[in-house]
Amino acid sequence: EESTECKEACTEEASISESEKLKAEYEEKLAKMAEENKTYLDHLQRLAAEFDNYKKRTTKEKERLYQDAVCDTVSKLLPVVDNFERALAAIDTADEKSFREGVIMVAKQLDSVLANIGVEKIQALGCKFDPNVHNAVMHTQDDNVEENTIVEELQSGYKYKDQVIRHSMVKVAN
Repeated sequence: EESTECKEACTEEASISESEKLKAEYEEKLAKMAEENKTYLDHLQRLAAEFDNYKKRTTKEKERLYQDAVCDTVSKLLPVVDNFERALAAIDTADEKSFREGVIMVAKQLDSVLANIGVEKIQALGCKFDPNVHNAVMHTQDDNVEENTIVEELQSGYKYKDQVIRHSMVKVAN
């Protein structure tokens, strides 16, 4: 009997030590995985913070580029504004012909400034109507011109590269 009891006690001890061994292994694996999780979470938080900083930085850069573009464009237009102010101040002292010539010169200067910054006037008068760049606000019957030909430009249109800034308002022959 004693030897059976001894065997049972030994087996029980072996079973307990084996289960403690397994428990220790699982706890070790759990600790390792918790540490790995902590590392991944830290990395994720750093990436999220970096991305947030990137978004803020690019937003500021876009705002700065837009501000620089506006300032550059306005600085090119200011001489034209100055000449218009001079022309308006000279209305009372100038004769009609010199005033007219002055305004024509200012208009040419403005066209030149627009061309230098890449803005083009859209050709309309005598051209075929194109809904991509023209806005037909009136139609007329005219047998002297072909159908869908622009016979009058009511307001000039402008484009920058391939982008229409403002469509030309036109009268089209039917």
